[in-house]
Parts: sequence; structure tokens; C-alpha cells
Amino acid sequence: MRIAFFEIHDWEKEILKKEFKSHDLEFYSKPLSENNLNEVKDCDIISVFIYSKITPQIIKRLPNLKLIITRSMGTDHLDLKACKNHKVLVCNTPHYGDNSVAEHTFALILSISRNIHKAYLRTMKKNYSIEGLKGFDLKGKTLGVLGVGRIGTNVIKIARGFGMNVLANDHHLDNKFAKQYSFKYTTLNDVLKNADILTLHVPYIPKNYHLIDMSAFKKMKKGAVLINTSRGPIIDTKAMLFALETKMLSAVGLDVLEGEELIKEEKEFLHDSKNINIQKMQQLAIDHELLENENVVFTPHIAFFSQEAVMRILEVTIETIKSFLKKKPINLV
Repeated sequence: MRIAFFEIHDWEKEILKKEFKSHDLEFYSKPLSENNLNEVKDCDIISVFIYSKITPQIIKRLPNLKLIITRSMGTDHLDLKACKNHKVLVCNTPHYGDNSVAEHTFALILSISRNIHKAYLRTMKKNYSIEGLKGFDLKGKTLGVLGVGRIGTNVIKIARGFGMNVLANDHHLDNKFAKQYSFKYTTLNDVLKNADILTLHVPYIPKNYHLIDMSAFKKMKKGAVLINTSRGPIIDTKAMLFALETKMLSAVGLDVLEGEELIKEEKEFLHDSKNINIQKMQQLAIDHELLENENVVFTPHIAFFSQEAVMRILEVTIETIKSFLKKKPINLV
């Protein structure tokens, strides 16, 4: 089999070479795109991460392709319908970051609640004043959790450890878990209305696009904190910026951002006349304005990025490919 890995790191290459000695492997540090597609047009299997956008046009130009494995739980960067139409199996990598993302969620919360980011920037300038750095306790505060899957459940466990009250919203209710950790399932509106801190752990699917929009911000408790370690487009960025500027929100902690790929590849984007359009330029401008706000803590999509989690990703990727080669596919989407 000819197998191509995109968005791959050097340390991963050596492990993959040992695991698949009898196969023809190709490695690319950049995402799969129109620019490097011709190099892998004969591949049987491709493995990608979230910045490889698999469109119908790309699928059409990979006639030998049998399997796509994304090294992520989410699949919003893949056109699943096009894959199905061309009889290409799709596998994801579930549960690798259940605790990792939950822990990062609280890293963002604590950075905001105790002004860690502001204090760090101040002390780097040799300013040790505590003026303006008064924080707030998490104990007794209400955490609103949207999405109680594996990550959400870990977030709730941590929150209860801090002595927080928890309100959660999910389509699937685990009443046994709710009883064990003493939290309440309720409506989305109730969560928005009562949460001191709102954290998002829902998948990015069409119905969740801009789930948190201006209407949602108007329902939220004035001065609430918003945390997103899920996917950027779940929040209307323009509305979030307005909510910050008008003090509807006191602070925001983000590991993901709508249009984050524009930030990541900004120099390349601005020098590529084919990609210049008004909508993208407006999104880039809004993102920059948001990130320059002192009440925004932003990390560049690293909630999953712990040593343990990246090893789990690689191990599951290897297991998934080997299972496919044995004609016993696992982790099918």
C-alpha cells in the first residue's frame, strides 16, 4: 500500500516507518491541498489532521484512495458525502484527548480567574505591582457545560473538585453520572442565563454553526466568562467581540478561533492573490482585533497537545491502519 501522512512531525516518521516497513510511506509537514495533491495521486491511504480540507475536488483527483484517517475526533474538515460517493472509508481518532482538553479548559479558566496572563506580561516588564490583578474564586461559581461527552464529563469532574456548581446541556442525559457528581441537566437557555463561566464541548456540525451568537450573549449573565476548546465556528466571532467591548462578557478563553487557519497561514494568504477575498479579509481583521483584547486568553489549538495525547493519537492511527489492512476496519465515521 502507498500511504501518505500529512501535517506530520519528524519524531512520528520514525515510529511509522518501523510499523509499516513493507509499505510505501510518504510524509508531509504541511496539510494536504491542491498544491501537493499531484504528489499523492496514487495513494491508497492518507492520514491528515484538521488543517487538511478534503473537498469533493480533492477526492476526485485521488482515484486509488481507499481510506482517509483523520488524526482528530472531529471530521468537519472532511466532505463525508464526497468520500461516501467515491467509496472511500473515513476513520477518525476518538477519545485521545478526553482528559487533555478538559485540563486545558481549566488552564484557560484559571488564567482568567487569577489573571495569570496579565500578571505574566507585567512581570516580564519587571513590574511587580498587584494593582488590577485581583481575581475571583472558582468555588461556589456556576459552570455551564454545553456538551457532556467524554471531554465534557472530565470537565465536570474537575469542576466539582473545585467546588463549583454545574449546569449542563446535552441531548443525551446520563442521570447516573449527574447523580454521582451532583450536577443538573437543564435547557440551553437556563445554562446561558445562570452560568458564571460557560464552556463549550459540542461537535462542529451544521446545526452548531454560530450556536453562541448575539442572541445567546444577550441571554447570558452580564460579565460572564466564555471558554471554547471545541471548534471556532461554534461562536459568532463578530458578536463575541461586541460582547467583550460592551462588557456583556468579562473575559474569553479560546483554544480555537473562527478562521484560525487564516491566522496560521497569514503571510502566505496575504501574498496569494487567488485567495484574497473580502470575506476572508474581514474575518482576519476581526480575529486580530479580538486577539489584541487584554481580556482574551488565546492558545493556538493546543488543548489536545500533551505528550500523552499525541502518543495516543499515533497509537490509534497505527492500530486503525493495521485493522484496515486486515480488512477489519475500526473507528469508522
